[in-house]
Amino acid sequence: MPAKIRLALSCAALSSLSTNGAAVQSQADPRSASDTNASPDERAAKTVAQMTQDEKFAWISGPMAIPIGDAKKPEGALGSAAYYPAIPRLGIPAQQQSDASLGVGNLGGVRPGDNATALPSSLLLGAAFDPEGARETGALVGREARAKGFTVQLAGGANLIREPRGGRNFEYVSEDPLLTGVIAGSSVAGIQSQGVVSTVKHFAVNAQETGRVLVSSDLSPAALHESDLLAFKIAIKIGQPGSVMPGYNLVNGDWASENAYLINTVLKGEWKYPGWVMSDWGAVHSTVKAALAGLDVQSGANLDPEPYFGAPLRAAVAAGKVPQARIDDMVRRQLRSLYAAGVIDRPPQTGAPIDYIAHRLVVQRAAERGLVLLKNEGDTLPLAKGAKRILVIGRHADVGVLAGGGSSTVTPIGSLSTKGMSFMGTEMQKVYHPSSPLTAIRAEANAAQVEFLDGADRAAAIAAARKADTVVILAEEWRSEGLDMQGLGLPDNQDALIDGVASANAKTIVVVESGGPVAMPWLAKVPAVIAAFYPGSGGGEAIAGVLFGRVNPSGHLPVTFPASVAQLPHSEQRDPETTTSNPGMEPKGGVFHVNYDVEGSDVGYRWYARQGLTPLFPFGHGLSYTSFRHSDLSVQANKGSITAVFTVTNTGARAGADVPQLYVALPGKGGFVTRLAGFDRVDLAPAASERIEVRIDPRLLARYDADARMWRIAAGTYEVRLASDAADPGITATIELPAATFAP
Repeated sequence: MPAKIRLALSCAALSSLSTNGAAVQSQADPRSASDTNASPDERAAKTVAQMTQDEKFAWISGPMAIPIGDAKKPEGALGSAAYYPAIPRLGIPAQQQSDASLGVGNLGGVRPGDNATALPSSLLLGAAFDPEGARETGALVGREARAKGFTVQLAGGANLIREPRGGRNFEYVSEDPLLTGVIAGSSVAGIQSQGVVSTVKHFAVNAQETGRVLVSSDLSPAALHESDLLAFKIAIKIGQPGSVMPGYNLVNGDWASENAYLINTVLKGEWKYPGWVMSDWGAVHSTVKAALAGLDVQSGANLDPEPYFGAPLRAAVAAGKVPQARIDDMVRRQLRSLYAAGVIDRPPQTGAPIDYIAHRLVVQRAAERGLVLLKNEGDTLPLAKGAKRILVIGRHADVGVLAGGGSSTVTPIGSLSTKGMSFMGTEMQKVYHPSSPLTAIRAEANAAQVEFLDGADRAAAIAAARKADTVVILAEEWRSEGLDMQGLGLPDNQDALIDGVASANAKTIVVVESGGPVAMPWLAKVPAVIAAFYPGSGGGEAIAGVLFGRVNPSGHLPVTFPASVAQLPHSEQRDPETTTSNPGMEPKGGVFHVNYDVEGSDVGYRWYARQGLTPLFPFGHGLSYTSFRHSDLSVQANKGSITAVFTVTNTGARAGADVPQLYVALPGKGGFVTRLAGFDRVDLAPAASERIEVRIDPRLLARYDADARMWRIAAGTYEVRLASDAADPGITATIELPAATFAP
């Protein structure tokens, strides 16, 4: 069978990450801004030349566009994260900006009765290892955003998961830079394909929520470029987002929103990024420093101590501390992205029809591709249909599936909202999306009786378990923006509940809805475990489909599940009570530093390999109801492009999808531990084979030279391993490479 190129990231393609070949113009082009044959840069420059100073400043600082305290929703705003007024005389529509990566948010119910489709968490999209699926779900978000009148979607979470207990991990894709960049970039590309600008965020090393306006993520430049920045670089190349959003944290002692190295030197300088840089809401700390460091917009200015980019910036321009050209550049970059996405020529109109039924099916299929079968002892799953008695246990499993909290929360009509936490002046509720696992299990099981208990009464659950043929426990762990997990255990004594039920019934299956890795002290007692993360609007149906075999699971872990917190590079956690977690607050108690050079660029599975640690479940792990064989691996180098070719065969009795993973390593002094350098996702019928070709990203064979500002491939013999997960010995090949360098 002919080879098929899946992930075509060649040396030549990766050596330059300019998302637009046109040079940034310093003067207005003579062609009209309405000339659609002109480039976005030319049109933006022409438009800026016609704007008044008041019009420019109206676009570089704005309040949150929802009522907070005594503040009212801005006139003309739909009610969302932000609003910047239209300029009718120039044909420029208003900027209506909405949260977030997982669908069109409706923070605080500011738009009563507004419906939206909730995507599976980004972790679940990462688990699918499916760029096409990420693009499809991104396009869904773009369609809904545009139909609601939004021009900018605050999406594209591309931070690496360095802290497994992080509160926002569910918004991010993985612990690996390649997987994160490809999936986040594909999602952004999908959103923007619908005529809506997307951000990519939070730039960069936004690893924890505890004290998030206090914590400095400290990391050497080389390690930074080989890990977190590489993820963003890949995402920006693939997705070409219109805007980049820094985080709340500091990076090497400077807040990300005023970090000149990140914004000016790297993003706008070396990467030649043409779009605009917007702050996170309440994440600005200065006027002159932030403006000169490259920040273009102060978002949510009413959450900051003062409107730094309002009157203070005007005064700085008048005093000659910030040049007028910098103000023009701030606005030009926004217009450039809006022209490039088609927003200005084809503004969205509110009230366009949305096929929510079709969209729900799209996200259900996405969840089905991402659910990870972690354990299946004795082929317990799939469950046979027609059982006499099934017991389903789980808080609110009769209503829906859990969602993560914070600004990314999407609340489809029919969602259940319970008490969560107060955040950014708004009550952030704990939401269950209306996709009941209980109802879906009843539909799939064809059982005589499916009983439900919420698990609050442990003794009653154990007694009922003794009478059941099978028990399905829906365990949950809620995470939210602004709140890190303390430890990795399940809350509310769920570990004791699972242990007791499993002791009473040996056929107990656990489905974990979580925002990241969790501890499993009961693992030896249960025969089957599924990681569902937060599965979105079709999550209940997806879970039931895997349980009863309508769906053959094909997800693979995008993050390592540690055996204990002692295995983590940063096992100790800072007490959240000693830090100020709310944005828009001046630091109390002083900035504190986290030294990420402990692991450096060896994030997640690389850390485990370097330290010789065995986790609970490795990165890339995932089981199937069929089996696959990898064979005939060969690796070649041709004109700077390194390609691996191999065969995947379905050796089982049913159709399924495999995710072959290519890992590279350079043994010896000056080398590096295993790195994911390529992957594929392939669907195969029983006994079918396919010959696959994957081009290896050259930066994953290189080290970054921070002094020379370039990537260096060392001469040597490189090991290439084709495996099913990061710990799988798989099959290996070697390739001899000469020394080489290429630009950042």
